[in-house]
Amino acid sequence: MRLLYLTLISLCVISGCVGGIKEDYFSKGRDAYEKSDFATADKLLQQACNNKNPSGCELLGDMYRDGKGVKQDYVKAVELYQKACDGNAYNCFGLARCYGKRYCVQQDYSKAAELYEKACNSGNTKGCNNLGNRYANGQGVKQDYLKAVELFEKACNGGDAWGCNNLGVMYNKGEEGVKQDYLKAVELFEKTCSGGDAWGCNNLGAMYDNGQGVKQDYFKAAELYEKACNGGDAGGCTNLGWMYDNGQGVKQDYFKAAELYEKACNDGGAVGCNNLGVMYDDGTGVRADKKKALNLYGKACDMKNQKGCENYARLKKELGQ
Repeated sequence: MRLLYLTLISLCVISGCVGGIKEDYFSKGRDAYEKSDFATADKLLQQACNNKNPSGCELLGDMYRDGKGVKQDYVKAVELYQKACDGNAYNCFGLARCYGKRYCVQQDYSKAAELYEKACNSGNTKGCNNLGNRYANGQGVKQDYLKAVELFEKACNGGDAWGCNNLGVMYNKGEEGVKQDYLKAVELFEKTCSGGDAWGCNNLGAMYDNGQGVKQDYFKAAELYEKACNGGDAGGCTNLGWMYDNGQGVKQDYFKAAELYEKACNDGGAVGCNNLGVMYDDGTGVRADKKKALNLYGKACDMKNQKGCENYARLKKELGQ
């Protein structure tokens, strides 16, 4: 038995230890990361990365990118992402995000698309979803809705909730070359929401709200918006706020509406900021405060919300500023 044990260790060292001792550093490091024990995660992931585990390098790159448990260092993050990508094409996702988001390196949509494709072709469903987004928006590649649908479908079939949600959006909108299909959209949003994705719950709520692909049901819509809001989706909070504001699917409650709009606004929801501004402007559910309303309209406008910009210009003129 002892000789067999030593043979296994030798094979582990040569092969990179898939599922073996080296892999254990990553698993434990990832568990520590998910529990927000970043100090422990840092040590374990450093070990995993040093032992040539690409996933360890990539997650460690996330920590340096976000400054979790370590001093934020984009240069170090890129170095780790590159090491991960060089070790396994599946792990090119982190580096691709850096090029796509411009927070680690100079933004380069073409490079991002190239790396997402590399990750996708290696079985990374998140890479497929993000590459689909590139084709849907024409970023780094020629806009191609059919290609986007193909990639979203590949991601969705691989278990990626965002892929399912984005595919649902394509069917809901009926983009160029994609036949509008509300029933298919509902099916995909249900799959996404059931998988715990808040955005999918919000989109499914909108289908019930508008009676698209399902019988119109304001009560069901409000229930789904609440689920989305509790899951951290600003759009879900805004939509639920609107339901309370107008008494659809729930008992009208201006105070609750204001509370939900505020939550949405604080989470980056431009419509929530504008709607809360309206409440302060009119004194509905809150004490009237024109200056606060102006600030909220300005915040919405800064987030490129057209209605917020219009309300900001109107109120500023009314206040003589």
